[in-house]
Amino acid sequence: MELAEIRAARERIRPYVRRTPILEAVAVKERPYEGQLFFKLEDLQVSGSFKARGAVNKLLSLPQAQLERGIITASGGNHGVAVAYAGWMARVPTQVYLPTTVPPIKIEKLRRWGASVVLEGDVFDDAQRLALQVAERDGLEYIHPFADPLVIAGQGTIGLEIAEDLPDVDTVVIAIGGGGLIAGISLALHHLKPDVRIIGVEPVGAPTLKESVEAGELVTLEAIHTRAGTLAPRRSAQINLDIISQHVDEIVLVSDEEMSFAAQWLWFETGIAAELSGAASMAALLQNKFKTQEDERICVLVCGAGADGIAP
Repeated sequence: MELAEIRAARERIRPYVRRTPILEAVAVKERPYEGQLFFKLEDLQVSGSFKARGAVNKLLSLPQAQLERGIITASGGNHGVAVAYAGWMARVPTQVYLPTTVPPIKIEKLRRWGASVVLEGDVFDDAQRLALQVAERDGLEYIHPFADPLVIAGQGTIGLEIAEDLPDVDTVVIAIGGGGLIAGISLALHHLKPDVRIIGVEPVGAPTLKESVEAGELVTLEAIHTRAGTLAPRRSAQINLDIISQHVDEIVLVSDEEMSFAAQWLWFETGIAAELSGAASMAALLQNKFKTQEDERICVLVCGAGADGIAP
């Protein structure tokens, strides 16, 4: 992929997504980290997460005849909501397949955007297997949550915004699910600022890309053990692994308890309501999973809104 594809994605999706702000963390009571901290607030994105960028970019690239037949996807939650939003925007039939573990609030959001919802299996991979079968049978366009160049380019528009709004950033910390988000952002940032450090964060119970990068090939996890369902595919894809292997400096792991603590920290210190996956990057910083310096400028991506991380 080239930077031009990400720039083209930005122009394509501009009328339909938000340019989210960067917030500096000032007047922080508990500061167990070094450096100057900034948040890229994709929890304020339309649909509640960054996923709208990739879903809209993919949808706007489809021919009208294909759109009229309808679109279909599988998701751990946030991508499904984004595709439902894109389908509502284009006024096309939308089907979303989810694992049974998805929180009811996400199912309700999907239905409010007009999507039909099917629950299948315990993890994303189960839902995707059935969705792909239906897509082939009915001739529907399957919008992949992470293994599609157009989706990756859409997510990469976040990297353009970070480079423009925080040009002297040193480190960017990004949660990893299937790898589309970190692939797009790291590709964009390294084209514009080659010396920026990219830290990826996965759950301890779903180290899909950490194990794949270390093995030098795609690894399929035997099981998933995390409540952060949007960060929990059993397997990524080659396009994501190739980009991440080249552009991501380090992948670290955080527990569900560490993500929950980070979500509570974000709520208390800044008023940011982040779901578990949305707080994963902050958890890595709070738990010193990677080294920081006193003069370092660190940008943490808050990738999804929600209250599951701060509920008692």
